[in-house]
Amino acid sequence: MASPAAVAAAAVAAVASVGATGADLHAMMRAAAGACRELLDRRWASTQAADAARGATAEVRRVHYLSMEFLMGRALGNALAALKLEEPVRAAFSAQAGEGQSLPDVLERESDAALGNGGLGRLAACFLDSFAELGLPSFGYGLRYQYGMFAQGIRDGRQVESPDDWMALGNPWEVPRPECRYPVGFGGHVEVDPSGARRWWPTEHLIAQAYDFIVPAHHSERVSTLRQWHAQAAAPIDFAAFCRGDHHGAAAHRVAADSLNWVLYPDDSTEAGRRLRLKQEFFLVSASMQDLIARHLRETGTLAGLGRANAIHLNDTHPALAPAELMRLLLDDHGLGWDEAWVITREAVSYTNHTLMPEALETWPVRLFEQLLPRHLEIVYEINHRFLETVKARFPGDVDLLRRVSLIDEGDDRGNERRVRMAALSIVASHRVNGVAALHSDLMVKTIFADYARLFPGRFHNVTNGVTPRRWLQQANPGLSALLDERIGTGWRRRLDELEQLRPLAADVGLGEALLAVKRVNKQRLAARVQRELGVTINVDSLFDVQIKRIHEYKRQLLNLLHVISRYQAIVANPTADWVPRTVVIAGKAASAYVTAKAIIELAHDVARVIDNDPRVGDKLKLVFLPNYGVSLAEVIIPAADLSEQISTAGTEASGTGNMKFALNGALTIGTWDGANIEMAQAFGERNMFTFGLKTEKVEALKRAGYEPRRVVEQNPALFDVIDAIARGEFSQGDPGRYRTLIDKLLGEDQYLLMADFADYLRAQREVDALFRDPAAWHQRVALNIAGMGMFSSDRTIEEYVDRVWSVKRLG
Repeated sequence: MASPAAVAAAAVAAVASVGATGADLHAMMRAAAGACRELLDRRWASTQAADAARGATAEVRRVHYLSMEFLMGRALGNALAALKLEEPVRAAFSAQAGEGQSLPDVLERESDAALGNGGLGRLAACFLDSFAELGLPSFGYGLRYQYGMFAQGIRDGRQVESPDDWMALGNPWEVPRPECRYPVGFGGHVEVDPSGARRWWPTEHLIAQAYDFIVPAHHSERVSTLRQWHAQAAAPIDFAAFCRGDHHGAAAHRVAADSLNWVLYPDDSTEAGRRLRLKQEFFLVSASMQDLIARHLRETGTLAGLGRANAIHLNDTHPALAPAELMRLLLDDHGLGWDEAWVITREAVSYTNHTLMPEALETWPVRLFEQLLPRHLEIVYEINHRFLETVKARFPGDVDLLRRVSLIDEGDDRGNERRVRMAALSIVASHRVNGVAALHSDLMVKTIFADYARLFPGRFHNVTNGVTPRRWLQQANPGLSALLDERIGTGWRRRLDELEQLRPLAADVGLGEALLAVKRVNKQRLAARVQRELGVTINVDSLFDVQIKRIHEYKRQLLNLLHVISRYQAIVANPTADWVPRTVVIAGKAASAYVTAKAIIELAHDVARVIDNDPRVGDKLKLVFLPNYGVSLAEVIIPAADLSEQISTAGTEASGTGNMKFALNGALTIGTWDGANIEMAQAFGERNMFTFGLKTEKVEALKRAGYEPRRVVEQNPALFDVIDAIARGEFSQGDPGRYRTLIDKLLGEDQYLLMADFADYLRAQREVDALFRDPAAWHQRVALNIAGMGMFSSDRTIEEYVDRVWSVKRLG
């Protein structure tokens, strides 16, 4: 195998071939990627050979992780670090390139892989990293989106969407696998032969073509694989139509096939959008199940033991068709009986739930299912029939229970049509179901899945989320990583729980000063980014107060803005007071059809404009919204943050992982008693987190008692002034109607209790100000936060999945 020096030499030669002294930065990036790919391809081959040689009785199953999204970010920096090539390649570029063309400049030329959007996809990407690091035999399965979710732009303060054409200049990391091609069908009908065997005859035929993305370990030569499926038409063109002169019609089926590749989460407010989403979900699982079976047969020669040798994991309900498709393949294509196929399916399948909101649990109209997937609807009906028969036997006469747990929502006479409940299918077909934080898992079995937990008490478990420290600390924050190496050694890079060694050093003045120096460098980097992209100057000595995540009402970016407005009003009322300067940074995308979330983005820009144009404010307060949030932007923002806003309504955020990334990088948290915030507070001490707001039980009690948000506003002068200013058009250039819908929602239902939590939120923000005035005390808490973050590594998370979820020692 080539040595690092030889690979670096290859990179130098490649750079020289595109122009020795002024090489195009993109060409240099591709040269470095090509050098890495040579090693990655070899490691992939050796990893696959080792995994295939384990045999059918291997103790650890091969994991097949199905997810609609993988938010990978850039790959070059991670690959160089994992392959120990960062310094040789840095030196090579310095020698070959002109001034201003260093390795960081080259890294900036790589586009973020637009294969995901939010926390669900970033969690999946962290898991791939840990699969490699832990040497777990695995495949991630996703779709090869050409345009991602969308590229977010801001025009006149409003979000505008455009295709994220991230592969316009090619993708040096993907590896086409022409030998991995599988047929996928839609529509048609089901026939029954004289023996009773059923056969699906689709009318639409696609081909799933595999493209691999290789993820390297940092402390071994193992890799994990993200296998992405690309849809192609089964027939190149309709030649007869072409000869008739109907050139567009001759290729219409190719456009229809290609549309599956275009966009993550197409707008489902239209029938066409819903059809496309369901087709994408089935396309993913059909290709993946065929690939899994083909690999198992290639390695063992028999379907016996397939369920015990392979774990199939559903990352939320988007891949919930996997058990139905696996059953179809086993029954129809391989001739197994129902009972044998069902045992294999139950042994293999497990499911992670990521939401506590019933309205967010995916369902599909039976009508649409029947049109696109008639055989799978039959299988779902049969699973449901057999399941309900067991429920009837255990709870005779409980018709209401049968209705609640059925895989089919029968609709009603008010126009609600019959629907397939994908979460119910996932639970019934799985041997394990898990939540992603202790509170979430507890609420899951007490609320949305209470009936299923009663039926299957051994099936439900908790596995708290984690993040990969390799990207989110070592790569994103090299200054802090070097400081940790100096103070506690390098062991934390392999076992994150060794950060605990920092705890006895937390009060050390020298450590506090060093943490401050690292933070300042990171804040300067972010300030330069803000200046370059927005033309806004921010004070690096101010408190950087950050909230970055998808824009959603339950995540309460609007509560953050209400605090900003209240703070602005207080500064204007007393501009000469000794204010702690604060820069509030917000980033995140709103779903294209989510009107309220888009209004929150517009309000943020309106508030920022008013603050910027008020000379009484100066550097005391600044609000910036950074567009097109993604992994690479997060890697700049997170290390610079002083304060992390984790302010969802208690009981709504399943876990969160942004909270972990911020704390790991030395930001203190202001947060509700929700998701993983709770376990973080327990890990590093609740006094080291600024907690506020109603806890879950009080949220529910308040709603039951008859919550009146308008009365809360009337009784709180500061809150009244904020709401009144928005309603009067103070931030919308005299247009009082611009945010009328937002105000009406707050004063009416206020579903996420912003009004109820506002006063306590301001109290916690005052505590933030008070502590920030004392740098020594602030940085002592920073050190304690970092020291307590050892358990929040995705390596620990995956170890727990292996033990609690992917084990087949006992079925739930």
